[in-house]
Amino acid sequence: MRIFLVAVISYCIAFVTPAGAQGVDLLGGRGYLGNGRLFTNDYLGDGEDRWRTGSYAMSFMFGPDGTLDLPQKPGDLVELRYSGRLLAPANLRHAAPGDRRYAGIATLGLYTHWARENAEFSLGTEAVVSGSVSGIPWIQRRLHNLIGVTRPSRETLDNQIPNGLRGAVNGEVAYRFNLPNGMVLRPYVEARAGDVTLARVGADLFFGNNFSRGVLARDYSTGQLYQTLPELPPPGMSFVVGADTAKVFSSAWLPEPGYTLTPFWNRARAGMFWQGNVVGVFYGATWTGPEFTAQPEGQVLGSVTVQLSF
Repeated sequence: MRIFLVAVISYCIAFVTPAGAQGVDLLGGRGYLGNGRLFTNDYLGDGEDRWRTGSYAMSFMFGPDGTLDLPQKPGDLVELRYSGRLLAPANLRHAAPGDRRYAGIATLGLYTHWARENAEFSLGTEAVVSGSVSGIPWIQRRLHNLIGVTRPSRETLDNQIPNGLRGAVNGEVAYRFNLPNGMVLRPYVEARAGDVTLARVGADLFFGNNFSRGVLARDYSTGQLYQTLPELPPPGMSFVVGADTAKVFSSAWLPEPGYTLTPFWNRARAGMFWQGNVVGVFYGATWTGPEFTAQPEGQVLGSVTVQLSF
């Protein structure tokens, strides 16, 4: 419950704080620069309520005043990241044998971002909390009550991934290739060790001002990128498409011997960002392939964010 309250308060602060607010000194002399966030749910994609069913991410950025782009040294720019994720069987009332277990997951991470010429780096560590103590199952039950849809049964909740605390380390290296007509190709490699241990390779193709500036953070569930720094881009449309594949060596959320992981976890995504004079709106759709052999098909997740600049 405490984690849930922290998440709600943090989200409210992120939503109402002006993007360019500065002067808050929290992390070793680094001032508060701005924030980014992304909400994802399969109701916004294929309209279902299953498997990787919902998540949200919030990033709070700290660094030297006036920072609008990646610094050249690690540690100068620091990101405090909070995320919540909900995993669920396809049937919340009566899970099929072999379907994935219900899991509420909350993470608190500390990341740093930097660049050397066209190469961009991200490195961070996370504390990963699972089970009812994360507060995430409570959110789903209350939300489903509010909108009048199926709640997880007691049987499903009794079989959920139990309360636990795990650690994780995550790193990414990307390279920007500037293409004709203002397009940018950004291939990347990523590695994670901890609650999930994997190696991933992928690429994103950008067109438009929102993705060719600032500092981008990557959503864990979808791979969608979202902007974290406050510079307001010119009004207009921006677009992104991307895909990646990961070799997953282990997952605490699909533990052996009950589950056999698929050989690769594949994702394909597309999104568009509309920027007005004050308000910016992003919507993205992501297809994710099966993650374990008993999962009969992939799913489509929808992601949204609204940015206010004043």
